[in-house]
Amino acid sequence: MFRIRTWLALAVAIPLLGVAVAGLWIASSAWPATGTRRVQGLTAPVTVLRDVWSVPHIFAATPEDGAFALGWAHADDRFWQMHAMRTLGAGRLAEMIGPEALPSDRWMRTLGLYRLAQDEYPRLDPQTRRLFDAYAAGVNGWLRHHRLRPLPPEFLILRTQPEPWTPADLLVWLKLMALRLSSDWRAELFRAELAKRLSPQQIGDLWPMAPDTPATFGDTSVRAQESSLPHLREMFERVAAAFPEPPGRLHGGSNAWVVAGSHTETGRPILANDPHLGFTLPLTWYLARIVTPQGELAGATSPGFPLFLLGHNTRVAWGITSSDVDVEDLFIERINANDASRYDAPGGPRAFETDDEEIAIAGGATERITVRRSRHGPVLSDLPNPRFQNVTPPPTEGNADTAAASYALSLAAPTLCTDDRTADALVRVNQASRAADVTEAARLATAPQQNVLFADVDGHIGGITAGRVPLRPEGGGWLPQPGWTGTHDWTGYLPFDALPQALDPPSGSLVNANNRPVPPNWPWPLPGSFDDGFRARRIEQRLAADDPLTPARSAALQKDSVSLAAHRLLPLMLAGLPPASTQEFESKHTEAIRLLRAWDGTMARDRPEPLLYAAWLRQLVRTIFADELGAAFPRWWDDHPLAVERALTTRQRWCDDVTTPAQEDCSSRIAAAFDAALSDLSDRLAAASGNGLAENRLADWRWGTLHYAAFSHPLWSRVPLANHLADLRPEIDGGNDTVDRGAYRSADEQQPFAAVHGAGFRGVYDLSDLSRSRFVLAAGQSGNPLSSHYRDMTALWLAGSGITLSGSEQALQEAGATRLVLLPAEAAPSP
Repeated sequence: MFRIRTWLALAVAIPLLGVAVAGLWIASSAWPATGTRRVQGLTAPVTVLRDVWSVPHIFAATPEDGAFALGWAHADDRFWQMHAMRTLGAGRLAEMIGPEALPSDRWMRTLGLYRLAQDEYPRLDPQTRRLFDAYAAGVNGWLRHHRLRPLPPEFLILRTQPEPWTPADLLVWLKLMALRLSSDWRAELFRAELAKRLSPQQIGDLWPMAPDTPATFGDTSVRAQESSLPHLREMFERVAAAFPEPPGRLHGGSNAWVVAGSHTETGRPILANDPHLGFTLPLTWYLARIVTPQGELAGATSPGFPLFLLGHNTRVAWGITSSDVDVEDLFIERINANDASRYDAPGGPRAFETDDEEIAIAGGATERITVRRSRHGPVLSDLPNPRFQNVTPPPTEGNADTAAASYALSLAAPTLCTDDRTADALVRVNQASRAADVTEAARLATAPQQNVLFADVDGHIGGITAGRVPLRPEGGGWLPQPGWTGTHDWTGYLPFDALPQALDPPSGSLVNANNRPVPPNWPWPLPGSFDDGFRARRIEQRLAADDPLTPARSAALQKDSVSLAAHRLLPLMLAGLPPASTQEFESKHTEAIRLLRAWDGTMARDRPEPLLYAAWLRQLVRTIFADELGAAFPRWWDDHPLAVERALTTRQRWCDDVTTPAQEDCSSRIAAAFDAALSDLSDRLAAASGNGLAENRLADWRWGTLHYAAFSHPLWSRVPLANHLADLRPEIDGGNDTVDRGAYRSADEQQPFAAVHGAGFRGVYDLSDLSRSRFVLAAGQSGNPLSSHYRDMTALWLAGSGITLSGSEQALQEAGATRLVLLPAEAAPSP
């Protein structure tokens, strides 16, 4: 009997022990390397000290050895993210994931980003190539030393193995980021669709620009640029018929300000920056520090790329925001009537350039596609995608006989240029010794187009909108244009000296929050999808009130959650309640109206007013605009405070429901939206409570119940149980138009107030002592949900706090840093 029990116990214990050992083995993929490693590719020993937040402080003899160690550290913490990014850029996701990734691979092969990266590398400066080579060698060194340790668990699930890294894998990251930060071609298609239903003036109403929107680089006395809307109606209708299904709306945001020492407590500049991207895990950003005899770099890097994108060196600090300048255009190419392999052009028909691509698919299958390129760029309409299908012949300019014609759609974008030297520009920014060096570095920038604000320890501040901006004929850039006439072709790029820029401005400060960088009367055309300006205006208000500025006040300003959009809209909404039935209406919603009338516009997560306001505005936008926009409305649905303001004041015809014979006014629409909002909130809060009951008192409702940061992992969020480990859902302040941005998708019927976009990184730079600069991530350094550093900075991020990236080797080790020493491999014996 004893033997039976023993064997039964062993039968249970051995499998459990095996599971435990396997689990421990997988969990070890979350532990960064320590100790000593001999590696190929170094010129001298490198010490990597990880502080309590697992931020690597790299002490190296040369910048190249520092780049090597950064590649190792990135791979140690985020190798799956790096692998997924380069696989995406190469158009090879399908061989890892399966047929569901084919649309992405076709898109990437059509754009040819990886081919461009491969062609670009040999043309870069020698010092840039040395850094890229060293970084790739560091990643490969990590891979070689990781053979006996498990890769991140995503590799095990997808049963894939990584290949060695090359410099092109690094450059394609930069091109993917440029693609991510600019998608004006989508807006062109969307406007073309709207032209089937709306007049040019109505379309202009949907994207108005406030006359008092702040301009980052000040005013200038030049001629005003006239709107290009009125004379484009015919083209709207033509392109709408050709491309009936454009994709969704744009989404962007960032904050940056730099203040001269004349307005700071220290007498030296202060720079603050918090770029806004989608709330995905792992984050785009990764903190690091490199110390060499040549100087120091500290700040935000991105795994898979060897340079510091945000941060400071020994003398200069810099930050970026998305410029939102329109730099992409769609061209309609007319296929030659006598030869379908050619397209019409001003000098006569031209042959399409072609490439045959073979896409491998998990399981062994392959798909072959042919990619065509016109003189403007890659042909998008060859993609088997509904948004580009059923292209019908629009009337041509100057030729009414179009019945037999066929067309293709091509994309022109600086991102697709063959002479891109943005990587060289970033190297020079990393090495800048004075503020003016950053401006000079921007001469080499192509894409993405970014506003760069900077300061140096000598007290100089400045900013520039960096990157190529195409020069177009009047009216260009608003929607797809005929490509065969030549009249809509780009005529070059904006001269460098014409780019918005300033060095030591008289105001003593520069602010950008994706608002228009220059006034509308700027002498050079600068079209774009700029922010409404509420965040920029709020930053300017706070900077004026906080003079002299301190780093602590800058950090507090990054967490400011006052909505100037609410200040502007709410009085109109409250005043617009039906006067004839005000008593009856207020009796029904007395508490809600009382709360909103007393509200100061702060979008605090523990207050009910932001919830009431956001829900009311969401319903009001739908009530006013959905009938005119029809099926296109969900792709436009957002707060759009300036469009709502215009509809409630100077364009009240929007308030009429065009689907009914009655003539509705704005008061009735405001009342209906308010009633719908309260009903909708009651249902959502009841569902969120778990017991099916909402709080009886509106004063007990909380914005944070429905407004939380929805950080999602692209793989683990789809796996039951694992999603609870991998995803984050902290309640947060802010909204779509606050400095502390927590942007949400109104069109998401399930979670319309869940924040999906905001600041994943914040930095405040003190030019009186750069070692006191502070940084924070919204989650953590590790991309492995099993790591203790996957989300350990979230509490700091929520509190508006941060960490410093400083200290000697001795000080860091005394503070508990872990230590990894990378040694050059011994020379191989002579044959």
